[in-house]
Amino acid sequence: MDNHIQASSLKTKDQVISDLKELLELVNDGKEGYHTAAEATESPELKALFAKLSGERIVYAAELKEHIAQHGGEADNDNGGLLGGLHRTWLSIKGKLSSDEDGSLIETILTGEEAVLAKYDELIADFADHADHMELLKEQRDGIQHALNNIELEQY
Repeated sequence: MDNHIQASSLKTKDQVISDLKELLELVNDGKEGYHTAAEATESPELKALFAKLSGERIVYAAELKEHIAQHGGEADNDNGGLLGGLHRTWLSIKGKLSSDEDGSLIETILTGEEAVLAKYDELIADFADHADHMELLKEQRDGIQHALNNIELEQY
């Protein structure tokens, strides 16, 4: 007897894997974005903060890859997605054109972080499909919210 019989409202295994891969892409975008921001700022405090947050995203990505593998998927993305690449390019250009480079970097990062939080919120709200990795999603979301709060404090 198959224990994996699902109600029509539940996602398939492939859809759950796809959700996690989308989140992984955003996490990798954050990793690359923080790395770019650390290189772009002259502030030693921001360099240290951005480098730390990039490192946290490396850990988050490894954890997500582990859960993707547990569902039978493969995740070889370490660089984020096309939109993240465009966002990082914009971050780089905006930083070069602005007279308030650090303020522009922070503003751009905040926008990206809010998008990541929205994706976490979407998956957390879908408890039935993501119950087996709910604790991980909540922990990572809390970490990103904490990072966002720290970045907002740096802005003032």
